[in-house]
Amino acid sequence: MKCCSLPGLDLARLASRLRDGARLMVGQGDYDAYVAHMRATHDGAPVMTQAEFFRAREDARFGVGGERAFRCC
Repeated sequence: MKCCSLPGLDLARLASRLRDGARLMVGQGDYDAYVAHMRATHDGAPVMTQAEFFRAREDARFGVGGERAFRCC
């Protein structure tokens, strides 16, 4: 039996979940989820571009601008 033919096994979905989890572990949020949230709850508010979103997450992660940086230890 091949692993790809197991009933209920969706390798593309598994890979997507693993990728998203890895991004969250290193401080990179999901841009598509951000856009959906902004459109659903902040009607009319400007939405950052993907590059702006990435930079904002990096700045928050490393404490740019006097904000406290994320620390795991």
